[in-house]
Amino acid sequence: MTGIARKAVAELVSTFLFVLSIIGAVNSGSPLTPLAIGLALTVLVYAAGHISGAHLNPAVSFGVLIRGGIGVADFIVYVVAQLIGAAAAALVSFALWPRADKAMKLEVGPAFLVEALFTLALVWIVLNVATAKDNDGNSFYGLAIGGVVFVGATAVGSISGGGFNPAVALGLSISGQFDWAYIWLYFVAPLVGAAVAAVLFRALNNDKAAA
Repeated sequence: MTGIARKAVAELVSTFLFVLSIIGAVNSGSPLTPLAIGLALTVLVYAAGHISGAHLNPAVSFGVLIRGGIGVADFIVYVVAQLIGAAAAALVSFALWPRADKAMKLEVGPAFLVEALFTLALVWIVLNVATAKDNDGNSFYGLAIGGVVFVGATAVGSISGGGFNPAVALGLSISGQFDWAYIWLYFVAPLVGAAVAAVLFRALNNDKAAA
């Protein structure tokens, strides 16, 4: 398998595993849930980074699109693969855990703000550690990316649920942790944050690094 099909499969499988891990971690009720989510992302980024870039997140793909790292056609394929992977993970989770009885309720203003800000942080870090030419070939990119998700989930998970990822939000809405009434927020806020991160990246990196 080669080309965009190979990348799409890597994104689908990796997003499936990531979302299934999140649902399992949330169902465990463990205080280590944010750490488990961050580590899951870390290992999956290392696993699929050489194939697709391991976005696992439509907001990351949107940031990479604005940064100039992928084209519109690839962006669409990535997002479709990520959303299918997330939905499949949620459906498989029903064989392992019951659907959540009660979805998280949000205050829209604070939730939108933290989803945008921490997705900005996530995409900013992805672009700088995994796509900037000055950091080409580094071995820390996965830890940095997983680390920011751990920090975000710990810091603001009680405000928004710590989605920072429309695909994750889709999966958790299907599995019952997120309320469908807020699905728009989990799509719009991360895309806003991603766009700001990509613009900042292009403004602060020289032409060679941002090529």
